[in-house]
Amino acid sequence: MRERVRLVIESRRFQQAIIGVILINAATLGIETSPSAVARYGDLLHIVDHCALYVFVVELLAKAYVYRLRFLLDPWNVFDTLIIAISFLPTASGLSVLRALRVLRTLRLISVVPSLRRVVSALLNAVPGMASIVLLLGLVLYVAAVMGTKLYGTASPEYFGDLSKSLFSLFQVMTGDAWSDIARPLMDTHSSAWLYFVVFVLICTFVVLNLFIAVVVSAMEEESREESRKGHHDEQDVLSEVAALRQEIQSLRELLVERVPS
Repeated sequence: MRERVRLVIESRRFQQAIIGVILINAATLGIETSPSAVARYGDLLHIVDHCALYVFVVELLAKAYVYRLRFLLDPWNVFDTLIIAISFLPTASGLSVLRALRVLRTLRLISVVPSLRRVVSALLNAVPGMASIVLLLGLVLYVAAVMGTKLYGTASPEYFGDLSKSLFSLFQVMTGDAWSDIARPLMDTHSSAWLYFVVFVLICTFVVLNLFIAVVVSAMEEESREESRKGHHDEQDVLSEVAALRQEIQSLRELLVERVPS
């Protein structure tokens, strides 16, 4: 019985069905944001939402039945369990905000679609390298904010009046969000302010932020190589099994020839 259930939940059609349920559930949760749609189809949306939740629960129970303790050793199963558990949190008695967390069930697409799993795995593998870059970025922001506060705090108090304002202003400059609106008025009183902003943009935007992309790309390439090595290893295993099977068949043929009288 357990083997039959395993074949069902690991089949391609079952995975496609789960993806379909996730997409339908995501669509109903989006429709619920429209008051007019809720007024007309509220009961139907409620039924679809509950049916999708029950399907997810049955899927998790089936996986727990098949894999037993191995179910908890797979981080994606733990992720799915937490996402579904959030849906059972109470939505009354001041906790109605938790109802909005049902949309997190859409994130189950990450654990169901293999390509999304590879992307997330690559991002998680890139976290150590990204942490170092975040530390470098924070250091550059802090140094530039202290300099900006001391140099331009009097001339532009709304942007550089204190350290917190300077940090936020420089973060806006780093993201490219209308940073010229900050720099140009300041250049009217400090003609050399352009040098401060240009150097900051070159360091943060064109160097440090691009390091994030380099780390992520490197991690995804490593993940792709790992998948290729795994696929090649599986192919070698299959070829070895086929070769062993051929050898056994040849041995049986030779044995039959020896036993058959001429």
